[in-house]
Amino acid sequence: MEREKLRCVILVTSDIHGYIQPVDYRTREEIPSGLAKLAALIKEERTKCPNLLLIDNGDMLQGSPFAAYAAAHASGIHPCIEVMNRLRYDAAVPGNHEFNYGFETLKHAALASCFPWLSSNILSKESGEPVLGRPYIVKRVEDKLKVVILGATTHYIPHWEKASHIIGLQFRDSLEAVKAWVTYIREHEQPDLLIVSYHGGFERDLANGQATERLTGENQAYAMCTEVPGIDVLITGHQHRLIAEELNGVLVVQTGSNGQALGHLAIEFEHSEDGWRIVSKTARLLKPEADTAADREVEALTGAMERKTQEWLDQPIGTTEGDLSVRDPFECRRAPHPFVQFIHQVQLESTDAEISAAALLSEESKGFGAVITVRDVLSAFVYPNTLTVLRLTGEDIRMALEQCAAYFELGADGKPGISDAYLQPKAQHYNYDMWSGIEYDINLSFPVGKRITKLTRNGEELRMTAEYSVVMNSYRAGGGGNFDMFRGKPVLFEGAEDMADLAVGYVRSKGRLTASEDRNWRLTW
Repeated sequence: MEREKLRCVILVTSDIHGYIQPVDYRTREEIPSGLAKLAALIKEERTKCPNLLLIDNGDMLQGSPFAAYAAAHASGIHPCIEVMNRLRYDAAVPGNHEFNYGFETLKHAALASCFPWLSSNILSKESGEPVLGRPYIVKRVEDKLKVVILGATTHYIPHWEKASHIIGLQFRDSLEAVKAWVTYIREHEQPDLLIVSYHGGFERDLANGQATERLTGENQAYAMCTEVPGIDVLITGHQHRLIAEELNGVLVVQTGSNGQALGHLAIEFEHSEDGWRIVSKTARLLKPEADTAADREVEALTGAMERKTQEWLDQPIGTTEGDLSVRDPFECRRAPHPFVQFIHQVQLESTDAEISAAALLSEESKGFGAVITVRDVLSAFVYPNTLTVLRLTGEDIRMALEQCAAYFELGADGKPGISDAYLQPKAQHYNYDMWSGIEYDINLSFPVGKRITKLTRNGEELRMTAEYSVVMNSYRAGGGGNFDMFRGKPVLFEGAEDMADLAVGYVRSKGRLTASEDRNWRLTW
């Protein structure tokens, strides 16, 4: 007698970052990504498998101009949640960026959702219970297969997020939480399939197990696959990589960012005397093509908000005198540049700090042309960072500059390039800062950690024990980007306004920006 067989299909989105429409917000050109195009793929897959499961792995509500406009102007249900409800998501996991507008905003979104939000390791400090309701859910496929979906989120959020956004929350170590809950689920639920949806990435190379980053706990997916028995499927994200393979018997997937791809997981089951058992499983990525039509229903749901977003982005707010354009991001980072000087001016005038540290956050930013629009500013300030002023010693500043200097390496041609550590497993150009208010030299002929060969302020050597007020974005002030020397330092000022809003306000108030650059640092080799 032939044994009964069943097929379970799981579709995955992650790190959509508010990119619903398939549009490049810098140019308004159509692009082959975004949730509206993925929706067409989702609906096509539902025709093949009506009982499929659809899961979002976090970072849905922040990251695009559309998301920024919706956060400030949407009343009622967030448009991203409206789309997810209409697409019939089965579950969602909060990403780290879900907290950028405060926990109340996330709770409001969760309450409006027709699906549960899952996180086993974000807990109430008061009760110790999951703050979004539940750590896992049980789903039935064709009333036969028992599937459990467990949620977890990188516990590194307190290192990045404003303290006021996470009041009353505790973030348990993701790996510890997953270990404990997988053990509990296997014992008490006895599922046929156990899926862990983890908003975090891989800390080691999938092929050889070598560490690909400092093992801080930000990413723990490799450890989950190798140290936690009982996981059948591990959904990952956060790193914006494209992954679909198997590691140590665990099916793993990661779907890039901004709606680049839809994860497609297929698990084949066979029934025996002992119940259902997995006989095969496959992972692949479904990518929209240039001619993939965006789903009309999703476009209709978000069309009005999208039009308002575009009108807002096209508002002229100022003009320029001189050249503040960015033609080559690397050239912008290897020598003082007028556009970076503009960022310093905004930070210094907004806080009255003595010294400023700033990064060119986006590879896509083109700087400013003759007329400056809101679109130009938001293209440059892609993260909702606020400003923080720290009291730092001269030694702290020197250590931070050495960390910045590690961004560069000399290539085979003897010319400066970018260190592979800032390119793999994902690009991290935003973790390189340029400084104003001091003078310094980076000499690449010296080893990492000993490259700062000049460090002065107003022409006098910076004293290592003296203290200075230094302004930077809130992510960096929390130590983000391996700037451990900033952690625990006295905070002199914490801003409440996003850097993008500060920059828009600065341009409006000045009306006309004049290109200037402070030749206060240089790169030599």
